[in-house]
Amino acid sequence: MTPPRPLPCHDDPGLQPERTDMAWGRTTLSLVVAAATFLRWLPHHGWFVGSLVAAATLTAITINFTRKRRLHRSIQGINQEAITPVIASTTALAGSVVILSLLGIYTILFLPLNP
Repeated sequence: MTPPRPLPCHDDPGLQPERTDMAWGRTTLSLVVAAATFLRWLPHHGWFVGSLVAAATLTAITINFTRKRRLHRSIQGINQEAITPVIASTTALAGSVVILSLLGIYTILFLPLNP
């Protein structure tokens, strides 16, 4: 197993890349909590809830695997004084959250409760 790469240095006194990385970590944790909540619905609403659990878990895993790359990109952008926002990842996350929310609402309102 290779040792982890050390983070490059930067001169940002606000430590913005690290704060942004922590925000992505909190987002991952929130998605895991949502997946756990969906798991509690499984006995009551049936198999459809399994897709919600899978979607929330897959989104959380994807975010977690791409966190280090985003952090390195932000630090390099600060050092080069040229950061461009990555709108695709933020839009994908927003879309995932909206879809999960709508499917959760659908589950509560329209799927019958199992006895």
